[in-house]
Amino acid sequence: MIGQVPTDAGLRRQLAAAARSRGQTASVAAEIDGIESELASIEIEPVDLTAARRRVAETTGEIERLKERVAALRGDARARRAVDADADAALDDLETAAAELSAAQTEAIAAEQALERARAEAARARDERRRRLRLRDRLRNRRRAARRELSEAVYPAFRRALAAVPGGDPDAAGSEPDAYDGDPVAASLAAVRVAALDVPVELRGDAARAVEAADRSARSLLRTAEVRVEDASGGSSGRPDV
Repeated sequence: MIGQVPTDAGLRRQLAAAARSRGQTASVAAEIDGIESELASIEIEPVDLTAARRRVAETTGEIERLKERVAALRGDARARRAVDADADAALDDLETAAAELSAAQTEAIAAEQALERARAEAARARDERRRRLRLRDRLRNRRRAARRELSEAVYPAFRRALAAVPGGDPDAAGSEPDAYDGDPVAASLAAVRVAALDVPVELRGDAARAVEAADRSARSLLRTAEVRVEDASGGSSGRPDV
């Protein structure tokens, strides 16, 4: 975030990163860790209610079909007995259909139970999604509070650093980061100067030109071990100092 200048990050983010590089932690750091752990523990499995509903509909339809068949076979058997005709075949068919109906009713009960379980799982999944949204909202708020605390903790050092970097004006700092009204490139350079970085700093565009035009070396200006300056073609010169 502060290893490249210019950067898209806002001033509070840059200063908070600088503070962290110096070993500072926000008072809400433990709470942030707890929220992140809680978020990581949330696992929401997909629930297919459509398949469960389809199964219930299919078993219900099969039961209705078999009930009609049982009724028809029962009527056929009675009619045959009424005229002293052979009803054995009709009774066998009736017994088979009745067994199929019983099996279908058992299947329907299982399908209804599966649908109820799926509905309960879907409700739990909705609750977990709502909990995840609440946690994400809390996390955003706590991270914002941490950035505010850390950026304000190093703001006096940032104000002093503005006096040392090209284009910097301590009078533009105001009382807190949101009040800064100066050059954004100078602000980023000052944030780098405040930080304790163990990685190379890459300067591009206006930042590279401003530092190269200064009467002090980049390492001296930024108080960092290695500075890489983008050349005119857009590549990095790879120079450890300028």
